[in-house]
Amino acid sequence: MAYPMQIALQNASSPLMEELLHFHDHALMVILLISTSVFYMITMTLTTKLTHINATDAPITETVWTILPSIILVTIALPSLQILYLMDEINNPFLTIKALGHQWYWSYEYTDYKDLSFDSYMILTKELKNGHFRLLEVDHRMIVPTKSPIRILVSAEDVLHSWAVPSLGVKIDAVPGRLNQTTISTHLPGLFYGQCSEICGANHSFMPIVIEAVPISHFEDWSWATTQ
Repeated sequence: MAYPMQIALQNASSPLMEELLHFHDHALMVILLISTSVFYMITMTLTTKLTHINATDAPITETVWTILPSIILVTIALPSLQILYLMDEINNPFLTIKALGHQWYWSYEYTDYKDLSFDSYMILTKELKNGHFRLLEVDHRMIVPTKSPIRILVSAEDVLHSWAVPSLGVKIDAVPGRLNQTTISTHLPGLFYGQCSEICGANHSFMPIVIEAVPISHFEDWSWATTQ
């Protein structure tokens, strides 16, 4: 989850988010090098007498400023395409969950289990227990198994919403009348917090998302107990 005065991205809790963090750092270094080079050239132009140089016929210069940007674009595009491939649809997910956005709460349906569905409402501040986080805790968490690919189908009942869990690298729009799909997977047990990231009305800030990742054996016990 986020913490006060945070300026960086949240720590990665999934393989996809780890790749996104690596790509973010990679692109940031490229931008830093470009910015430094441009700033140096501007400074040299302003502080020296280079403005009178005749550059109307400079084939070497033109070749460099054509090839160099192409190389930079390739170094950014290749890891970006790799991440797009990792975000692609999976063929055999361990579990499929449908997340439906409402004004202003989320409902979850485990499509592989009969009668396993529930609504997830934010817990009011006055009802919070010790250790729970204000505006982030819900009465029913979405329970998922660790080390398993999980397909999430996202839609909405009324207006546009957005199902986002930053530490898992997930942000997908919930559009009424349309099913969007994403995949999550985490290698460690824990709690992962998110919120609706599309302005959806007066209580947009009060429909959090809480994912609780547990070992597969615990998930099977929970699903069996819930459906009984």
